Amino acid sequence: PDLTGHEKFALGNVKYDISRIHVTAVELPSASISLLPGSGIKLVIGNASLTIDMNWNIRTWMFKDSGRGTVHISKVFVTAIFSTPLDSTGPTSISLTSCRTTSGDVDIKLNGKT
Repeated sequence: PDLTGHEKFALGNVKYDISRIHVTAVELPSASISLLPGSGIKLVIGNASLTIDMNWNIRTWMFKDSGRGTVHISKVFVTAIFSTPLDSTGPTSISLTSCRTTSGDVDIKLNGKT
């Protein structure tokens, strides 16, 4: 979904719009799934990266600008635990019981005028 909002600074408000957000690349060089006996599933993703392209637009009382941008997030680590109750009376359900995510680097490039 698009992102729209505003931020207040000492010199006034900045309104922003981020639209046409597209994930253009996902890398999962290290991923594993293991069973946790009696409780569920553990998912571990290491050193992942994600690249997102988007349009951006900002407006202040003094100027406005717009363009295209790219965000690259790298050194992403995720550990998630899913519970899988063993209930033979209905469909299998999975619920997220814990999740920890860290990221190392975020590189943002903004190009003016779309």
